[in-house]
Amino acid sequence: MNEYQHILLAVDFSERCDYVAEKAKSLAYKYQSKLSIIHVLDNIPMPDTNYGTVIELNDDSGYDLLEVEKAKLKQLGGYLGVSVDQQRLVWGLPKQEIIVFANEQQADLIVLGSHGRHGLALLLGSTVNAVLHHAMCDVMAVRLPTL
Repeated sequence: MNEYQHILLAVDFSERCDYVAEKAKSLAYKYQSKLSIIHVLDNIPMPDTNYGTVIELNDDSGYDLLEVEKAKLKQLGGYLGVSVDQQRLVWGLPKQEIIVFANEQQADLIVLGSHGRHGLALLLGSTVNAVLHHAMCDVMAVRLPTL
């Protein structure tokens, strides 16, 4: 197995995000890999913003919901030792934006959490499924422990 040079952690800040982040951190340490983080905003309204718009982390938008998401990403990045230039906050479709950023960064592994959806949600597809089938690199879906 080739060593991973660049790992992309895709986070959604769900309850078990820390578990997935620890897995990515451990892999980055093991392989001495560069680590990047992406968080895709798809659950808050973004006025006058098109899908695919990268949100600047150091600019104050004046939009409270957006500032909360920025703070979460910066805090996680700080904990993981990921520089701000390797953190991406973007408004869009997670399955699409994760793949775009992975390609731009030439990541050779994407790590994201698997929510273990069942029923209708599974039939309609999930972010993990879409990334798995369309990424140009390896994908690690971390099974999230139940609470």
